[in-house]
Amino acid sequence: MSINVMNQSSDTVVMVRPHHFASNPETMADNAFQSIAQQGLNVAKAAYDEVTKAVELLQSKGVKVHLFEDTGTETPDSVFPNNWFSTHRTGELVLYPMYCNNRRKERQADIIEFLQETYGYEKTLDLSVLEQEEVFLEGTGSVVFDHDNQLAYGARSKRMNKKALEQLCNELGYQPMAFDATSSDGKPVYHTNVLMAVGSDFVIASVDMIRNKEEQQTFVRSVKNSGKTLVPLTEQQISNFVGNMLELEVNGHKLLAMSETAYRSLTTEQIRQLEQWVELLPIAVPTIELGGGSVRCMLAQVFKRYD
Repeated sequence: MSINVMNQSSDTVVMVRPHHFASNPETMADNAFQSIAQQGLNVAKAAYDEVTKAVELLQSKGVKVHLFEDTGTETPDSVFPNNWFSTHRTGELVLYPMYCNNRRKERQADIIEFLQETYGYEKTLDLSVLEQEEVFLEGTGSVVFDHDNQLAYGARSKRMNKKALEQLCNELGYQPMAFDATSSDGKPVYHTNVLMAVGSDFVIASVDMIRNKEEQQTFVRSVKNSGKTLVPLTEQQISNFVGNMLELEVNGHKLLAMSETAYRSLTTEQIRQLEQWVELLPIAVPTIELGGGSVRCMLAQVFKRYD
């Protein structure tokens, strides 16, 4: 199935505003991007305020934001809802198997019911049952979709199991593109969406972190065959969340949401290149980035179903 109208991007997102944000001790071991944030009211309030301001900025650009509140204390990563669900124009709502116990508590029935009732998804694909087999695939953190070409990129890690990726792709009719990606000290990249992002006209990625030359060549060839321009990133830029971006589209106008940390890490040439296709939209989320994720992780895209 090929859908050409606003296929890669959406104009609607789900966001979660946490009331008790903190750095998650259960994810610390394999998330090299995570810092030990001070536990306490100041951090929680700062994260709350960052989400509030992010919502206001996105709305000022015409993005529709469905904002949900998390008043609980057992879900320190709830600000990153993209990891536990995704929506698809072909009518699927997908629920994903999460690696850490406390992240599984983020799956909220009210959000699921709201999406089903508001957008009419005909099928709920519940992959969360794979948790019983210790098989994990953390949503659009672990999978970066090229919807235009029906590709699903995934960097293998504890949170991206190839078996689960293949099951997802079989259900959606996508082609899985699994590869290994590591930092210079040999640690696997924990989530694919810190390594790369796919827009309508470009793929931004650190190809050098795909150390296996055959897999690297396959990746580059895939991007070339997709008709999109590859914008290379360095490992240092990846450490500053430059790969953690999301393209949105409002009435034909494309935005590239990113953190201010990421924006400051772009080169002048990269900014010039990206601005051919999108308006760059830096958002300040320094406190939330202490939790190991950035702007893209905060935005769960809502794709309106095509009949």
